[in-house]
Amino acid sequence: MEEANGRESIALPVANTGVANPGLELMEEGEKPEGTRRIEEEEHRPGDGQGPPTHRRRNLQPVTKARHFCKTHAALFKKILLGLLCLAYAAYFLTACILNFQRALALFVITCLVIFVLAHHFLNKFFGEKLTSCLQPFKNSRLRRWMKWVFSGVSLVGLILWLALDTAQKPEQLISFAGICMFVLILFACSKHHSAVSWRAVFWGLGLQFVFGILVIRTDPGFNAFQWLGDQIQIFLNYTVAGSSFVFGDALVNNVFAFQSLPIILFFGCVMSILYYLGLVQWVIQKIAWFLQVTMGTTATETLAVAGNIFVGMTEAPLLIRPYLPDMTLSEIHAVMTGGFATVSGTVLGAFISFGIDAASLISASVMAAPCALALSKLVYPEVEESKFKSQEGVKLPRGKERNILEAASNGATDGIGLVANVVANLVAFLAVLAFINAALSWLGELVDIQGLTFQVICSYVLRPMVFMMGVEWSDCPMVAEMVGIKFFTNEFVAYQQLSQYKSKRLSGVEEWIEGEKQWISERAEIITTFSLCGFANLSSIGITLGGLTSMIPSRKSDLSKVVISALLTGVCVSLISGCMAGILHVTRGAETDCVSFLNTTFTNRTYETYVCCRGLFQSTTLNGTNPPSFSGPWEGNEFSAMALANCCGLYTNAVCA
Repeated sequence: MEEANGRESIALPVANTGVANPGLELMEEGEKPEGTRRIEEEEHRPGDGQGPPTHRRRNLQPVTKARHFCKTHAALFKKILLGLLCLAYAAYFLTACILNFQRALALFVITCLVIFVLAHHFLNKFFGEKLTSCLQPFKNSRLRRWMKWVFSGVSLVGLILWLALDTAQKPEQLISFAGICMFVLILFACSKHHSAVSWRAVFWGLGLQFVFGILVIRTDPGFNAFQWLGDQIQIFLNYTVAGSSFVFGDALVNNVFAFQSLPIILFFGCVMSILYYLGLVQWVIQKIAWFLQVTMGTTATETLAVAGNIFVGMTEAPLLIRPYLPDMTLSEIHAVMTGGFATVSGTVLGAFISFGIDAASLISASVMAAPCALALSKLVYPEVEESKFKSQEGVKLPRGKERNILEAASNGATDGIGLVANVVANLVAFLAVLAFINAALSWLGELVDIQGLTFQVICSYVLRPMVFMMGVEWSDCPMVAEMVGIKFFTNEFVAYQQLSQYKSKRLSGVEEWIEGEKQWISERAEIITTFSLCGFANLSSIGITLGGLTSMIPSRKSDLSKVVISALLTGVCVSLISGCMAGILHVTRGAETDCVSFLNTTFTNRTYETYVCCRGLFQSTTLNGTNPPSFSGPWEGNEFSAMALANCCGLYTNAVCA
């Protein structure tokens, strides 16, 4: 009976399908199909006490049907689950914003960015062709020519009016504008092919840098947004302390530079690797590159590399376009090198922020340098060959090769070890070499009765006119020129460390002049210096750039050596023009301190506000021999002026305190 049941269970499906089974005809008489033998063996296998095998198969049928139903409607279930998650997040988001919007600001910004990305994706997917067809009339050559001339005229008139109105109260901004013109003329004089210069790329690049600077520095929403972003990055980088304190201890992390700032490179490298694995970095780079390529008319490969330099270093950015490097023209290679010299990577940016440098200025300087690098590169080394990459098609950025997010995080942290070692080696070596050079120069100077001759002093004299053209006050020029010289001949780490010391002295209320030596620079000079130092353009970077690119395209070693010096000097000018832009656009932010109210309190600590108010009080005080001093200005007639003067004299030295 069991054998008959077994035959029926096999024969019925075959009969119902109406399909002949040729395998059955070749079987010997009495031989059973393999499926029949397997089922019969399972039926004759001893049971496990839970019922006959046939009953177990019948009991499994609902499970099989349920599994089949789930597989069939898997897409629907995913949509339902996604909808429920979106509703839950929307409820959470609205609750957080209603309870305390200021506290939920970060969540609001992240949510808006995600919505923008999703909207862009769906619009491009469903309406991309329609939007492209709407732009067809603008491809008419005559219409485009007229639009170009109208736009150029409006831009020129707007720039003249802006300079006339904005600089009426601050004529020093005109010096910064003259500095931009000076650097552009110098680079044009050094151009490889004067007649082939693409002025569209030059003016568009400088214009984009200027417009972005206005957005970030002048407008309140842009300034507040980048200031908020810088604060969030600072908070984010502070989480490094959790790991470094566990490994090295609180004492080293709080007091030693190497254990305080360098672990940030490991942490930031880990985060960047995760973002690269997820494809977020590539997406942002491609969007920035597309915008620069459309506006400036540069090729896809060079634009992608320069845009990538905003986030990655000078050796990592060329990896984005590695398959295309062998076929690139000399002008394109020059642009790739210039972008590497003119910007800094995201990991190093985190280390600079840890020094105390203004995060918003660093971020905006790195972003502003990208269009300027392309513009000046096309001014110095214009395109005279036929590029193979005029279209963006075929230039794709691959996802990370890691198999999961944990591997990406581990690889990012491990790769950061090499960068940390490189930073440590450079700092130790260059600071030691700088100390030796200063000692040698001091010895040589003393032989001819010149005291205090150092490398910094030489830079302060040689580079002072150039720094003055950036818009720095003449009294601050020697110190800024020192840092610019250190950045070029040594590296940017040493220069930013020096800038952080000057800033720390200013904020701590140290006197500006002590024994005829200036102790710190003004806030305006700090911002200009921050922009002018933001870049890898120094002599040691030549070897790094040549080593990295030669390993990728060894067949073009001679071409790389031919353009690297020109790219380095162009990268230096990019940073200096960024400083000029900061000089034109800088305005004092925040309400001016009410010194009368501030000094009408008991203060014992030095701060920048204390120094400014006490200096103003000293200038408004007149000595009357043996009589009590008299006060003018806002302190005149105030009973507490004498007490405020006594407090200020306890902190600072001045002639009126005698």
